[in-house]
Amino acid sequence: MPLTAALALMLTPAPLSVPRSFDLRAGSVDRRIIRDGSDHGVEPGKTGQGFLYSVTLPEGDYRVTLRLGDARQAGDTSVKAEARRLMLNHVATRPGETIERRFLVTIRTPALPPPPANAPGGAAVRIDARDAQEFTWDNKLTLEFLGRPMVRSMRIEPVSAPTVFLAGDSTVTDQYAEPAASWGQMLPAMLDDGVIVANHAKSGATLKSFLTDLRFDKLLAAVKPGDWLFIQFGHNDQKQEWPQTYADAAFTYPAYLRAYIAEARRRGAQPVLVTSPERRNFDAQGRIRETLGAYADAVRKVAAQEKVALIDLHADSRAIYEALGPQVAPTAFNDGGRDKTHHNDYGAWLLASAVAERVRAQVPDLAAHVTTPAFVPARPPAASAVAIAPSLIRSDLRPAGN
Repeated sequence: MPLTAALALMLTPAPLSVPRSFDLRAGSVDRRIIRDGSDHGVEPGKTGQGFLYSVTLPEGDYRVTLRLGDARQAGDTSVKAEARRLMLNHVATRPGETIERRFLVTIRTPALPPPPANAPGGAAVRIDARDAQEFTWDNKLTLEFLGRPMVRSMRIEPVSAPTVFLAGDSTVTDQYAEPAASWGQMLPAMLDDGVIVANHAKSGATLKSFLTDLRFDKLLAAVKPGDWLFIQFGHNDQKQEWPQTYADAAFTYPAYLRAYIAEARRRGAQPVLVTSPERRNFDAQGRIRETLGAYADAVRKVAAQEKVALIDLHADSRAIYEALGPQVAPTAFNDGGRDKTHHNDYGAWLLASAVAERVRAQVPDLAAHVTTPAFVPARPPAASAVAIAPSLIRSDLRPAGN
C-alpha cells in the first residue's frame, strides 16, 4: 500500500543516477509479486484484464520506454500511471511484432522542503485517508497494464522536461478508482513524450483549501521556467455552506485567481485559466441549466485583464452535453449517470479532448505537443469510439465534494 506522509518523509530512495531496466515477459523473475524488502514487482490483485507493476524510485520526473509485443500472441496494451493517468491507449501488436513506446511521468511524496526555523509553513502536504489509498503519494512509480497487455521490457531513466501542472478540484484530479474519472488524468495520452503532466488537483479542493493543505506549496516547489500552470476551481468555491473556503464570484474568487497567476509568473511559468465544466442539469428544452455561470464569467474576465490564456471548458462542456442530449449524456458520467458532476472514462476523455483542442488555439508553445485529432464539442464521438480500458480498482464511493 502507498506510504503515509510520515513514512514517505523517512523512507526516501536514493537519487536514480542510471537507467533501470526490467524484463516484463510473462514468467520472468521481474514479474513476481512484490514482497517486503523487494523494490520492484507486480502489485497483489492482478487479474486476466491486466496487472499493476511498481518500482521504488525517488521523487522526480522519468522517461519510461516500453517494448510491447509477443512472439506468438496479438496484444492490445493500455498503460496508466500512478492514480490511473492514461499514458498509452490501445497499442495494438501483431504476433511476432515488437513496438517501442515512450512517455514521461512524474512521481511525488508528501514531503516539502522544510521552512527555516521560526518560519511558518509545514514539512508535508496534508493528505487524507483517500489520498493514502492512491498510488500517488508514495516512493514508487506504479504502472497499470490493461486490456490484453503484451509487455516485453521496461526502461526507466530520469529526465528533465517542460511540465504541465494542474491545480483544481474533483473534475480535474486523478480519480483513484473506476468508474469515476476526470479530464486531467486523460490529458497525458493526448500529449507527446516531450512534456510531463503533473496533476496536483484534489477532490473537494477550493482555491483556499489548495493553499491551506500545502498542495500549492508542493506544486510550486517543482515549477521551473518554461512550465505551464493550468488553474481550474469553482465547483466547491461557490458553496456558501462551506464558510471557511467559500469565495464569492465578485471579489474573493478573482483575487485568489490573480494570486495563483502571480506565483506562476514569478517562477517563469505560464498560467492558463480553465473555466469549470458545468453540471449535467437539463431543462425542458434540452438545454443545460446554468449553475456556475458567475464563476465562469469571473475566470473569463480575469484572463482578459491579466492577458492569460483561457481554456473555456464551461462553454465546451455545455456544448458536449447538449449534443449528446438528455438520454445519452448520462453515459458519460460517474455512478451510472446518477452523478451529474463527475465523469466516467468516456466523459473524461471528451472533456480532455476539449481542453486539448483549446490548447491548440490558445497556448501556442504547448500546441505542438498535442497529438489527438481535431475535436468539435458539438460533435462528440460515441462511447464505442473511445473505449478506454477500465482500471482494476473499483469503488462505489463518489469523489469528495460531490
